[in-house]
Amino acid sequence: MTANSVTRGRDIVGLELPSFTAVAERGQLRFFAKAIGQDNPIYWDLDSALAAGYTDLPVPPTFLFSLELGRPDPYRVLRELDIDMRQVLHGEQGFTYDRTAVAGEELLFCPRMTDYYEKRDGALRFLIRETEVTSDGAPIARLRNVIVVRELELA
Repeated sequence: MTANSVTRGRDIVGLELPSFTAVAERGQLRFFAKAIGQDNPIYWDLDSALAAGYTDLPVPPTFLFSLELGRPDPYRVLRELDIDMRQVLHGEQGFTYDRTAVAGEELLFCPRMTDYYEKRDGALRFLIRETEVTSDGAPIARLRNVIVVRELELA
């Protein structure tokens, strides 16, 4: 990152990114459940989900992050900050839920950049994005993602 990028990094705090909608499809949810080794049938068997009181297959807790990565141009902010993707590390992610979403439900994602800070004299830069997820105006969850940018000697 250049010195200009560092300044622009601090300037992104409060930046609202374009909102988008996504729908979790049953096939996606079944595939995800299998990939993470989820053995609870409510995540892949509709009859089990209905018997458990859901209106369709429930969206597993971390699947909302997968939907967020599917948004249009997910790395736009990083490009605008002139960040080389080879410098990017996944720092952490967190989820706070109001209720469980289900397959077929249209979800609105409203992301914004909420913090930027540096450590080790700027060798590590931290970008924090928080995303509100709603359905028909009702809250579903809040997602928090920390992106770490490390200074590298790139040839």
